[in-house]
Amino acid sequence: MEVYHWEAKTKAGEKKTGDMEGENTGEVSSALRKRGLTAIKVKKLVTKKPLFGSPKITDLEVVVFTRQLATMVGAGLPLVTCFELSSNGAENPQVREITARVKKDIESGVSLTEALIKEPKMFDELFVNLVSAGEQSGILEAVLERLSVYKEKAAALKAKVKSAMTYPIAVISIAFIITGVLMIFVVPTFAELFKSFGAELPAPTRIVIAISEWAQANWWIVVFLIGGSLKGFFYAYKNNKKFQYQADKLSLKLPVFGMILRKSAIARFARTFGTMIAAGTPILESLDNVAKTAGNMVVEEVISNSKKSISEGRTLTEPLSESDIFPGMVVQMINIGESTGNLEVMLSKIADFYEAEVDRAVDNLTALLEPMILVILGVLIGGLVVAMYMPIFQMGGVVG
Repeated sequence: MEVYHWEAKTKAGEKKTGDMEGENTGEVSSALRKRGLTAIKVKKLVTKKPLFGSPKITDLEVVVFTRQLATMVGAGLPLVTCFELSSNGAENPQVREITARVKKDIESGVSLTEALIKEPKMFDELFVNLVSAGEQSGILEAVLERLSVYKEKAAALKAKVKSAMTYPIAVISIAFIITGVLMIFVVPTFAELFKSFGAELPAPTRIVIAISEWAQANWWIVVFLIGGSLKGFFYAYKNNKKFQYQADKLSLKLPVFGMILRKSAIARFARTFGTMIAAGTPILESLDNVAKTAGNMVVEEVISNSKKSISEGRTLTEPLSESDIFPGMVVQMINIGESTGNLEVMLSKIADFYEAEVDRAVDNLTALLEPMILVILGVLIGGLVVAMYMPIFQMGGVVG
């Protein structure tokens, strides 16, 4: 999403300004209307990046900040003091600057919600909406505590899923690089040696040498194809909604990985939805935020359909039960929570269960992949070594 600078007026005619993340100007204008503001001007921000880039605000830094803020507010410290201490203790320059600006805004009489809206790089829409609900209902301390727990759980879940995806990719990449080095630099040395033998080489050796000769002449084609394919995929995924939808749909059907992604999506949905309801946010507004944080367009579509179902007077669970994403147990638990008025409790239990499921699935996947990858590497590298030494063994047998 892009960052837009907006100017708007309140119902009383007071002028407000700020920055907000959004897909387009229409989405930003719609979000402003929900806050009782009439957009005057919405302009996309074009920021110049420094030569070596600036440190990105990580999920961990947001988690630490949220936990510290909840602790300080719980201890009775004024918000100005909280943000001043956070700014002074921040190592990341961006976090330091953002928290200093928020402190300055609060000192000038701006509410915490309005101050956070201006800093979308650090405080997403979910964060702002929860803080807004806490401020309006007078339970900011409790909301910040829930928000800190939510951020910690969400960051842990994201890191777990990321590790499951990164580990095999990293090992395969290393294996590819090692094989490339062997084919381009090591095998040619053996090929020169074998020319002096004057005998026909074994078939495996001839095949390896032929592949090596092709790799020496065309290595740039392989690099170009891999790099171009990856760049093309990520560009299309970012800029083409239809492509992104199909890629997200396919990812949920992948063997093993699809199951992990589906369980993590359910855990994220339940944790986010439960946190927003507990903060007193209306269900329809909560579902808006839950859909935006789904991380998968297919899941986002199902959640949006649930919102539409409620607005039409039907139940939340009807669209969930019709999808392939949410298992019957999840739908039944949500239905019970909706019927008994304990939806928040049920969602929390679903989130706990599926977060534990993701942990187990990732651990099992890692345990399964380690021996498989070792076997593949052994066969690949070992096969190359054996193919290169076969003529030497053959010559030794003849001499013997």
